[in-house]
Amino acid sequence: MIPRRLSILAAMARNRVIGKDNALPWRLSPDLKRFKALTMGHPIIMGRKTFESIGRALPGRTSIVVTHQSGYEAEGAAVVHSIATALRECYKNTDSTETFIIGGAEIFQQTQPVCDRMYITEIQADYEGDALFPEFDHAEWIETSREKHRMEEDGLEYHFVVFDRRTDLGSR
Repeated sequence: MIPRRLSILAAMARNRVIGKDNALPWRLSPDLKRFKALTMGHPIIMGRKTFESIGRALPGRTSIVVTHQSGYEAEGAAVVHSIATALRECYKNTDSTETFIIGGAEIFQQTQPVCDRMYITEIQADYEGDALFPEFDHAEWIETSREKHRMEEDGLEYHFVVFDRRTDLGSR
């Protein structure tokens, strides 16, 4: 079996907000370009609300939707009812070396303990929202990369950050 990295990919405000009314509370074009570049050709796992907010299966990626709703259908995506089943689906349908968890909050919460990497866009502002990125113990992660950027139009600062799970802490 091919070694596989399980990664979270999220954008969050300084106050951990990731969404409001099932949508992003900001428009950050460089983040969307990064999302596409990172996920293209790889499986992506998301919750039903995230799928519905996107509105379709994303081209060039195997989309897997996790929901508790029986009979739910998502055109162009596999629908499963647990994270474990979603991961099995990834392994059987692709030889990709990385799988991305793209949201929402509940899916991030469930997968964070088993993820190897987190790609986080840290937006250096607070936003109102109803979905938060789960807190995590920074002692379990090593920041391996940080790129600081600022939008020319409005001066909004954001950082592309990569965290890798520490491997020197024993078994998870």
